[in-house]
Amino acid sequence: MINIGVDVGKANLDIALHPSGQSFTIPNSTTHIRALVKILKGYAIERIVVEATGRYEHPLVQACSQAGLPIIVVNPISVRRYAQAIGVLAKTDRIDAQIIAKYAATLKPEFKPIPDKTSQKIKDLLARRSQLMEMSTMEKNRLQILPKSLHNSINSLLKALQTQIKTITKQIEQEVAKVDHWQSKTDILTSVPGVGKVLTFTLLSELPELGNLNRREIAALVGVAPINRDSGKLTGKRRIRGGRHRVRTVMFMAMMSAIQCNTVFKQFYEHLKAQGKLPKVALIACMRKMIVM
Repeated sequence: MINIGVDVGKANLDIALHPSGQSFTIPNSTTHIRALVKILKGYAIERIVVEATGRYEHPLVQACSQAGLPIIVVNPISVRRYAQAIGVLAKTDRIDAQIIAKYAATLKPEFKPIPDKTSQKIKDLLARRSQLMEMSTMEKNRLQILPKSLHNSINSLLKALQTQIKTITKQIEQEVAKVDHWQSKTDILTSVPGVGKVLTFTLLSELPELGNLNRREIAALVGVAPINRDSGKLTGKRRIRGGRHRVRTVMFMAMMSAIQCNTVFKQFYEHLKAQGKLPKVALIACMRKMIVM
């Protein structure tokens, strides 16, 4: 069994095989990826590991997934720390591919479900919606500080952004409606006061494990489980770390609303504050309660 590491770039894919040490480079294009997949299917592969690189890895990941090849997308920070731990400080595309292959063979990262085309499309639409929301917020802020002579320009752009946001939100709803089990989950999730469609769609596309893990596992996966920092007699302050940032961000905004309209979360939030918890800490605790529910 071999482990394969792939260093992904915009133009090229650097590929390394472990333990043979073979390596080669191909263009990061659909034609060359298709040819690569045909070659890889002839090997006894344990894992193919690539780093998340901001979408440049998507064509390879989708092609391997459709071909039934065991591909895993990992956090680049984990690979870099592994390289430092084994004393590799040099960094080139070829070396990176070899390190990723060794990382795959040594640490054996767990397999995670690869989003299907519908899930990926919804993720892309949600990402675009977030971008438009950020631009809208920036323009609203400018409306407060720039002279009135520029307000017409800002208001025109705000109107256009709102139109785009509504259009993309409708597209997301249409995509979710195409998948029966997603639609049933949407009905269940949105029945909770404070859980809107944006949070629901984010959970469906970004957290497919929801419903299949226990309370500790799902809290850790989202990144709302406090992590101990104790050593000897020192008891450190517990903080949340890691997890799925986008899910956590959307949940935080949703919880701001939920503690106003959902009696369960409102009472829990007020109870924690009465015990001396900071508002942000109480909100995170409510988020954990929500994801467990």
